[in-house]
Amino acid sequence: MKRDVFFLYMHPSPLISIVAPVYNEAGNIAAFIKGIEDSVHEPHEILIVYDFPEDDTLPAIAAMHPPAHHVRLVHNTLGKGVLNAIKAGFAASKGDVVVFMAADCADDPRDVPTMVHLVRAGADVACGSRYMKGGKQIGKKFFKQLLSRVAGLTLHFFTRLPTHDATNNFRAYSRRVIELPIESKASFAVGIELVLKAHWNGWQVKEVPTTWNDRTEGTSRFNLFGWLPEYLKWYFLAYKKAWIG
Repeated sequence: MKRDVFFLYMHPSPLISIVAPVYNEAGNIAAFIKGIEDSVHEPHEILIVYDFPEDDTLPAIAAMHPPAHHVRLVHNTLGKGVLNAIKAGFAASKGDVVVFMAADCADDPRDVPTMVHLVRAGADVACGSRYMKGGKQIGKKFFKQLLSRVAGLTLHFFTRLPTHDATNNFRAYSRRVIELPIESKASFAVGIELVLKAHWNGWQVKEVPTTWNDRTEGTSRFNLFGWLPEYLKWYFLAYKKAWIG
């Protein structure tokens, strides 16, 4: 049975699950949700994944007018941190396509329908790409931008990974991708892990140009030097697989 037919059988009413971990995103969450509602007109759910009940994102959602009808709150009980929040969101998702987005409004929700269409047309991963033609990023610190750009472009050209932006987590996934075992121990490195595993399995990976905007509200928890070892592990494993097998 073909994959698309199988998923239509499993999900007779197609649904987009948008997974967004949060950590005190009261200043961004209303704009984030509104951006999705203005851009995504197919059946969807927005999974807001939080670590602790005191997170100021939750009352900000409750105070929204009109109410956020498509939002589903998911309490991450797997352990604190973004990796466990991602796992909890994936596990709670009900859609045939699962989209990961940052709740700080960094990702452009207008790209979601295109990414979803690619997955439903046969791709297993549709990557938002800052470094392909038409993509860009605004406001990121030079050193972080340099590292992500170099990593993405070298993996694309030297290991034939079918995206220019391996470290960008703005992605749409088929269900069989999010059900792969996750080996990463911390951080957003799960994104590069999943796209590499999909590629190694011979599954189709596509990309669309996107614009990434640095946050204007709240504080980022991105920990470059603390998380770098996880990124480097997958980066060098990609070369090993491509060159040695």
